[in-house]
Amino acid sequence: MPKNGKAVKRELDDDVTESVRDLLSNEDACDDSFKKSSLIVGDHGGDGKECDVEEGGSHGEEEEEEEEERPAWNSKLQYILAQVGFSVGLGNVWRFPYLCQKNGGGAYLVPYLILLILIGIPLFFLELAVGQRIRRGSIGVWNYISPRLGGIGFASCMVCFFVALYYNVIIGWSLFYFSQSFQQPLPWHECPLVKNKTSTYVEPECEKSSATTYYWYREALNISDNISEGGGLNWKMTVCLLIAWSMVCLAMIKGIQSSGKLNVAELTAA
Repeated sequence: MPKNGKAVKRELDDDVTESVRDLLSNEDACDDSFKKSSLIVGDHGGDGKECDVEEGGSHGEEEEEEEEERPAWNSKLQYILAQVGFSVGLGNVWRFPYLCQKNGGGAYLVPYLILLILIGIPLFFLELAVGQRIRRGSIGVWNYISPRLGGIGFASCMVCFFVALYYNVIIGWSLFYFSQSFQQPLPWHECPLVKNKTSTYVEPECEKSSATTYYWYREALNISDNISEGGGLNWKMTVCLLIAWSMVCLAMIKGIQSSGKLNVAELTAA
């Protein structure tokens, strides 16, 4: 009985496999006939479909071309220098040593380094990663993430505008001092002398403070005696401010192409 049962089971398995093969062959035949019919129908109305496919392909190619046409850095060096210029500013060079000295010296570096590792570096890396992935401006990035967050992009642009205002003022001051430094002795080296008919004496206001302080307030800024007096237009500082804004415009007029070359030039000069 067991042997007969095994034989019957084998026969049943053979019947099942044959029936499955028949079904598969029928499905293949149906697929072939369906493909032939679709080809025949496609011959009559294929022009419109081909046009649709071509139009869709052309739109995709245009989008790819737009992405490829977006300006990119010429080299990794330009990108690194741009990030260094973005990270290092007046706050790092001037403000940070003052804050260290005011808040305990070396002890101030302990919480600073902890927050730098936990918050500063991750946020900085996140900003770079999002910019590299989305490849849009500040407003476009936040609109891409969520249209409701687009206001953050506008707010960051306004912050950058206000920062540029006072940074260019400081650049104007630097240009003024640079232009006045081609003298020997320097104009802020000593207090000016006041001459009259009978004698010569040192300027009293300068004598009470210092030569550098007097030159800064009376020559460079040319401030008035009190806030109610306008004092007129300081044409020297106005010219220096215009030169500073012109330099920024020339550096940014062609986007990253011109700013990248400027970063390389600054590194070479340094």
